[in-house]
Amino acid sequence: MAEGEKLIPINIEEQMKSAYIDYSMSVIVSRALPDVRDGLKPVHRRVLFGMHELGIKATGSYKKSARIVGEVLGKYHPHGDTSVYDSMVRMAQNWSVRYMMVDGQGNFGSVDGDSPAAMRYTEVRMQKISEDMLADIEKDTVDHRLNFDDTLQEPTVLPTRIPNLLVNGASGIAVGMATNMAPHNLGEVIAATKYLIENPKATLKQLMKFVPGPDFPTGGEIVGIEGIQDAYETGKGSVKVRASVEISKVTTRKMGITIKELPFNIGPEKVVERIADLAKAKKIQGISDIIDLTDGQTGTNVVIEIKNGFEPEDVLEKLFKLTPMEDAFAINAVALVKGKPQTLGLKELLQVFIDHRIEVVRRRSEFRKAKAEDRLSLVDGLLKAIIDIDKVIKIIRGSDDASAAKEKLIKDFKLNDEQATYILDMPLRRLTKMSKLELDSEQKELKKIIADLTALLKSDENIRALISTELTAVAKSYATPRRTRIGA
Repeated sequence: MAEGEKLIPINIEEQMKSAYIDYSMSVIVSRALPDVRDGLKPVHRRVLFGMHELGIKATGSYKKSARIVGEVLGKYHPHGDTSVYDSMVRMAQNWSVRYMMVDGQGNFGSVDGDSPAAMRYTEVRMQKISEDMLADIEKDTVDHRLNFDDTLQEPTVLPTRIPNLLVNGASGIAVGMATNMAPHNLGEVIAATKYLIENPKATLKQLMKFVPGPDFPTGGEIVGIEGIQDAYETGKGSVKVRASVEISKVTTRKMGITIKELPFNIGPEKVVERIADLAKAKKIQGISDIIDLTDGQTGTNVVIEIKNGFEPEDVLEKLFKLTPMEDAFAINAVALVKGKPQTLGLKELLQVFIDHRIEVVRRRSEFRKAKAEDRLSLVDGLLKAIIDIDKVIKIIRGSDDASAAKEKLIKDFKLNDEQATYILDMPLRRLTKMSKLELDSEQKELKKIIADLTALLKSDENIRALISTELTAVAKSYATPRRTRIGA
């Protein structure tokens, strides 16, 4: 032991307990669980923010996936490149998320579990809906924090206009807890959100009139609503999802079952293999052939030929019972609320999103008001100076230095320091060409903006009405028909 050092005895049990708690909280908060406000884990948030910072918009050109992964790794996410790329890939798969956040070009895998191409081959850009996740982020709408090496700022949450946690769901395994959120229909979720804004005491039954159940990207049919009610009330519940099928003649002499949609996270290859194994083991009778016609364009299309003398309905019941054509989705709505994991029901999930939007709109309005007030002050100064522009020019030219000119302008025209500095920094050619009519018009417009924003900030009711209006616009832009049917 070196001179001056000393040993401090500690209880190893207490030390291990403390270290494990620190580790588990780090996994929970920094990696595994989404924030209830924007529905994103840190890695997904950093991918979208990184693309935003690079200017890779929905209307721009595609960029190599490796470029975005490098940006995120180097600036915000000090973990492996695989975690970043896999997260970005998932946001570009139309069978993994209900509304894709990333527009991918190239091989992004398949519903059967095929791996995507390496990041050096694929290209990406934002989807338009992602831009609404990041809208107004530059207007002080959310808090930022230092990145891992304290050189850059990154957002702690996105100012999203999309209720993303309910819309796209989430899954993750932390230490001692896990989350498994079902995706939902955007139009339905927004309708429920607007109703809750107008009726803060709304009951779960009333909200379920708008959101009757999950809406999986792969479609299918939900069997029974008991599990849905449990999940929406307590945050935990199991939902049975069945494949969508058609019974019809598949040849001139044989009837068959055509699988058009499968439960969430179930690929046709897995189903075909299971059916073939069961038929070979004679656990299911009456199947003469299975033909997988699925492709990336038409979606799931598996044809099961039924032998003559067997009823397709009887075979179908056995298929639901013995194969993944019927699967249970266990909802476990755990997410971070103010940095702490909580299990939330439907109303709580909607309410936290509404509270987030209220804060975002309030901060955005305060930012815009401050900017308008700063500009109005400069316009007021210009209007004072432009009345006697020759005197302004004479003062500037006749002063020994900028400080003397500033003091003279402040004294003679009754300007403040910022107004005088602005006039001095402006090229004379611009100053002489300024129109009093244009400045009067701008002054009037700025005063109106400030008055409107002041009125908005004084009224919670007006803020809620604005949020509802913005949600209506979001629904109009992105809402699509429900894919998953809900049976009795």
